[in-house]
Amino acid sequence: MADGSAIEWTDATWNPVTGCTKVSQGCDNCYAERFSERFRGVPDHPFSSGFDLTLRPERIEQPLKWRRPRMIFVNSMSDLFQKGVPFQFVDRIFDAMERADWHIFQILTKRSSLMRKYLITRYGKARGPRHIWCGVSIEDAQAKSRLAHLQNAPASMRFLSLEPLLGPLGSLDLTGIDWVIVGGESGPGARPIQIEWVRQIRDQCLRQGVAFFFKQWGGARPKTGGRALDDREWNEFPQYLAPQVAAAE
Repeated sequence: MADGSAIEWTDATWNPVTGCTKVSQGCDNCYAERFSERFRGVPDHPFSSGFDLTLRPERIEQPLKWRRPRMIFVNSMSDLFQKGVPFQFVDRIFDAMERADWHIFQILTKRSSLMRKYLITRYGKARGPRHIWCGVSIEDAQAKSRLAHLQNAPASMRFLSLEPLLGPLGSLDLTGIDWVIVGGESGPGARPIQIEWVRQIRDQCLRQGVAFFFKQWGGARPKTGGRALDDREWNEFPQYLAPQVAAAE
């Protein structure tokens, strides 16, 4: 668990699962894979197995030990809803999040249908806890089906991460969506983002009353292009924040 994060929209990261497999072109230049594979074969290193899927049960209780409220990005180095992660293990992670209700947990997946299935199984027709935010990653128009899966999932707080944004998304129905994050790709071989794509998303968020957060233009490094869009930074968060987290900000 990392207390502090370079990711602008969170405070900390928690990785009870690490490693993943690619599912779409948004995964092609995965930063987590690039980082993890640097340490493959290094004895006693947390990533000695590189980016192979690894369940880490010893980390499940970590959020319960952090008393100061934080926004916590869950599995920044993996995807909780990949097929190799048993739902019984996901249950243990959700049990810990429900107990640690002074934090806000931010879950992000590309396996949107599996997340929807899990949330329906766990919560039925009820809505999940408001301190557990559920989001999907969408990189281009071909991945927009993930939005519908999220809208049909019983989550109280729903968000989109449109990063790395690789093409125009066109019209977006943001019904039931609380927050949209947009960002360009960074790192070796970063694919360029176009300002028109970002403006179109921002304008739809403004019209539909959805909080908009512009993370970065991207480039060789995350900070290469800065974060300004039309002469300002967009740092909006959902209207709801747990009172104790908002006070800590």
